Amino acid sequence: MELGAVFVGEAIGTGVLVLLGAGVVANALLVKSKGFDGGWLMINFGWGLGVMAGVYLAFKTGAHLNPAVTLGILTSGADVYAPGVTVSVESTVVYIAAQLCGAFVGACLAYLAYKKHFDAEPDAAKKLAVFATGPEIRDYRWNLLTEVIATFVLVLVVLSFGHTPSGLGPLAVALLVVGIGASLGGPTGYAINPARDLGPRLAHAVLPIGRTARTPVRVGAHPEADPGAAQPAGSSDWSYAWVPVLGPALGGILAGVVSQFVF
Repeated sequence: MELGAVFVGEAIGTGVLVLLGAGVVANALLVKSKGFDGGWLMINFGWGLGVMAGVYLAFKTGAHLNPAVTLGILTSGADVYAPGVTVSVESTVVYIAAQLCGAFVGACLAYLAYKKHFDAEPDAAKKLAVFATGPEIRDYRWNLLTEVIATFVLVLVVLSFGHTPSGLGPLAVALLVVGIGASLGGPTGYAINPARDLGPRLAHAVLPIGRTARTPVRVGAHPEADPGAAQPAGSSDWSYAWVPVLGPALGGILAGVVSQFVF
């Protein structure tokens, strides 16, 4: 497979993943949305089904849709990323670049779909939560560890799919994401994907989202105030952005290494 086709496939798959994932968060959090206050499990299932849709769309590329998965395959000792795509520095860069671009575009489309609700929403923290993850209790070391653990589980189980009999295909990945969100998503909002957080966070920074000017807001997946984690209104919370990038990357790499001894 040509690397150009890999880029297009991964970008489309990741874009749809983020469009549906960010969309379900917007539906649950933004004012006047029909799914308002739908709860954490609604968000978990929305992200899981978004992953399933993305995997179907990008099946020819191996449907990584996540730099942590790409890094996990790289460190697992695999020779190919997908049929016809050899593991190399060039192909690795193409996968990760496509995932970041797709995530950015998917976030922009989610914003357009909910444009009027963003305009009507007074809480800047909710607006950011549509795009990016944030901790419930801000402690960078523990937040990082949570992301490492959750992504380790994700990538190790994904790698196991190639060694175990299963007819579930993309549905298995979707259910895995739902399960991780329900079990390990509480502390940080479970990015478990550097592209899923960084691409939309960049979109949040550049899009003309209406922002309040003064009220300190808590950045995270839920609207409750937390004075200990207050941020300037309208902030994209770049001080935290390294956690959902580095944590999932480390978790993916660790899962790839461990998989060599487990499978």
